[in-house]
Amino acid sequence: MIVEKNVIACELHDYVEVACMYGYQLKLTLKDGQIMEGKAVDITQSADQREMLIIDNGEQQHIDLMALSRMQVLTPNAKFVEVVF
Repeated sequence: MIVEKNVIACELHDYVEVACMYGYQLKLTLKDGQIMEGKAVDITQSADQREMLIIDNGEQQHIDLMALSRMQVLTPNAKFVEVVF
């Protein structure tokens, strides 16, 4: 039996933190195929203890880190370009 944890790997979490720290413009691909773009703002926890990435694309959106499939950095000269979850 496989038990799925509700946290992403630490190394992947670090990339999300760096994106927030530098305010990178991101293109996110979710596991359901949805694509979102916005500026990384912060990481927060929801009421049910899920970690959420806050992006700003005119309005703030909260994206469950467990829903991420791919994170591409659109900001030029960023510390990294793409992370696959």
